[in-house]
Amino acid sequence: MSTSNLPAIRMRRAPWNKGRIIGQKRPLLPKHVWAIRVRLELSKRVRDLALFNMAIDSKLRGCDLVRLRVVDVHAAGQVKERASVIQRKTSQPVRFEITEGTRTSLQDWLNMPIMQKSEFLWPGRIHDRPHIGTRQYARLVRDWVESIGLEPSAYGTHSMRRTKVAQIYRKTGNLRAVQLLLGHTKMDSTVRYLGVDLEDALSISESVEI
Repeated sequence: MSTSNLPAIRMRRAPWNKGRIIGQKRPLLPKHVWAIRVRLELSKRVRDLALFNMAIDSKLRGCDLVRLRVVDVHAAGQVKERASVIQRKTSQPVRFEITEGTRTSLQDWLNMPIMQKSEFLWPGRIHDRPHIGTRQYARLVRDWVESIGLEPSAYGTHSMRRTKVAQIYRKTGNLRAVQLLLGHTKMDSTVRYLGVDLEDALSISESVEI
């Protein structure tokens, strides 16, 4: 039999999503947040602790978080209690709070020698990159969740964005507040983002007595 008549042999490639959890990334639970904070504090990772806390408080997309400037969060020698930035995706402003613990970790980071005269809050370590990129941020998030034994494919940068608003929604059921905090222009986007369904609506309804 000539080789030209032999059936073609093709290498079977593993599916790109084999072993991964595909779909919307889960928000962190409060116990996860505290576990990661403790690990970062014990390992004295000053930048990572400040970045993690800021990601939770600000609820910003990764592209906006990595581009934060020092002046966005720091004025008159101290970290602001509230800040406002223009979202890259929507070109609309969004405001967020900076809690006491986050302010402390940010101030510790700003006092580091590397931050002297730095324009960006998270400067890059390569000369042609003024700030860290979204891929580097994603790798950091992966490291954080792995450090406390979570499945990394179930979490991502959007987990940081969703964590606080998920708790706010569970406690208040206030979709409008969540919409404003996320900077969404449409309520439908907020509903999809939170994964709100009939069970959520019924749970909220059951908690209200008339």
